[in-house]
Amino acid sequence: MSLCRPKPVPAGAPSADASREVLARYAKDYPAGPHDQPQSMCPAFGSLRVGLRMRRTATVLSGSACCVYGLTFTSHFYGAKRTVGYVPFNSETLVTGKLFEDIREAVFKLADPALYDAIVVTNLCVPTASGVPLRLLPKQIDGVRIVGIDVPGFGVPTHAEAKDVLAGAMLKYAREEAEQGPVQAPRGGRGEKPTVTLLGEMFPADPVGIGMLLEPLGLATGPVVPTREWRELYAALDCAAVAAIHPFYAASIREFETAGRPVVASAPVGHDGTADWLESIGRACNVETARVDAAKAKWLPAIRAALQAAPIRGRITLSGYEGSELLVARLLVESGADVRYVGTACGRTAWSDPDREWLAARGVHVQYRASLEQDLAAFREFEPDLAIGTTPVVQKAKESRTPALYFTNLISARPLMGVAGAGSLAQVVNAALSNRERFQQMEDFFGGVGTGDAAGVWEDRPAEHPEYRAAYRRKLEKAAKAKKTEEPV
Repeated sequence: MSLCRPKPVPAGAPSADASREVLARYAKDYPAGPHDQPQSMCPAFGSLRVGLRMRRTATVLSGSACCVYGLTFTSHFYGAKRTVGYVPFNSETLVTGKLFEDIREAVFKLADPALYDAIVVTNLCVPTASGVPLRLLPKQIDGVRIVGIDVPGFGVPTHAEAKDVLAGAMLKYAREEAEQGPVQAPRGGRGEKPTVTLLGEMFPADPVGIGMLLEPLGLATGPVVPTREWRELYAALDCAAVAAIHPFYAASIREFETAGRPVVASAPVGHDGTADWLESIGRACNVETARVDAAKAKWLPAIRAALQAAPIRGRITLSGYEGSELLVARLLVESGADVRYVGTACGRTAWSDPDREWLAARGVHVQYRASLEQDLAAFREFEPDLAIGTTPVVQKAKESRTPALYFTNLISARPLMGVAGAGSLAQVVNAALSNRERFQQMEDFFGGVGTGDAAGVWEDRPAEHPEYRAAYRRKLEKAAKAKKTEEPV
C-alpha cells in the first residue's frame, strides 16, 4: 500500500496547532530513526488490527482511497471478519472542512448502543496533515464512546507502535470514566487476588504460563493490553502492577502511571529473565521475599532443565518489527545460540533497558530503530548460520544460501514465557540450521536461473549475443579514454 508524504500544515490553518501538538507528542513517544517514514507496512495497520479484534467496536478510516484499500485488504488477509468503515474525501471537502462534517455524520449514523460500545475513527496521512479535528467529535453518542486518533505514516514509525496509539487513547478514556464513578465489571467478575496487567500482544499460551509463575506470589494475571473488549480496560487499570512485556507502549504506560500503577520492565523469558522478573514483580506488589524465593525455587530449575534439553548451536542474527526481538534474543542466547546482532524497528525505552544490558554484557549488538540497510549489513558482517528477520532479510539470506526464518510468522507466534517458552524455539531453529546443505544443493542445481540475461519468462532458452557484449565493452572503453584525455594535467 502507498504511503503519501503530505506537506506540513501551514501556520494559521484550521487545527494546525492541534495537529502539531499530536505530532510533537508522537515524536516524544516514538522517536524516529534513520528513516523518517516506516520501512514496513503502513503503521495504521497496527491500530486497525487492535480495533477489529475488540468486541462491540466499530472502526472507521479517513484517508486516501488507495491506503484504505490496502489496509482493509491486509486486515482481512489476517483474519478480520468485520466491516471497515470509510469516509472518502476530495480536494474540496478536505479544504472546506466538509470532510469533518462527513465523518461526524457517519459516526452519528453508526452509533447504535445495541451494537457497539465504542467507535474508533482513524485519520490517516492526508487528514492528519490537513488538521481534520477528530477531537471535536462528541465523546459519546447515545452511550457509544467515540475515540478519534491520528496515525500518519510520517508520525508513527511502526505498526507495532500504532497499536499503542489506540490502546493508550482507550485507556485514557476508560481511566477518566472510572474517575467519574462505578464502571462495568469484568465478564467473570472481579477476582480475589491482586492482578498483574500484561502490556503487549503475545502468544495466547503466554498469559497462562505467566499466571503459573505468579501463583506462588499470591498474584494472578490481569487482562492483556490491547484488550479484546471495552470492559477489560477497567480491569487492566485495576491492577497491582503492569508488566511491560512489550516495552514501547509509551502512551499506555503514561496512562497506567497516571492511574498510580507501577510498571515492571522486561519479561519472564529464560532462566535469568524469569528470576529477575519475579523479583521485580515482588518488589512492585510488596510480596514477601520468602514467597518470591519459593516461586524461583519452584520454576527456575524446570526452566533450566527445559533449556538444557533443547540446545541450539549456531551463529544467528535476528531482526524484526514486532517489539519482542530482544526477548527472543535472550531466549536464544540461554539456549546456547551464538547471537551476534539484534535489530528492532521499535525505539529504545527505559522498559527495554534490562534486556539491552543483559544482551550487551554477552557481546550482542542491539540496534534500535534498525533499518533494512543495517540488518543486511549485520548479515554480511557476521555471516550467520541462520538469519531470523523480516521478509527482505530472509530473501537476501536465502539468495546467499543461508537458512532463514521470517520473525513474525515463525518466531514471534510461539510461546516465550516461563517453562513453556524455554524450549519452544529449539525445534524450528534447529530444523532451519540443518538446511544449509539443502540450500547449497539448490544453488548447484539451479545455478543462475532467473538472474542476469535469464531473468524473466522465456518460452525458449535465452540466446546469448557475445558480439553485443564486445561492442558495448569497446564503447565503454572509448568513452573512458575520451574522458581521461579531457582531464587537466
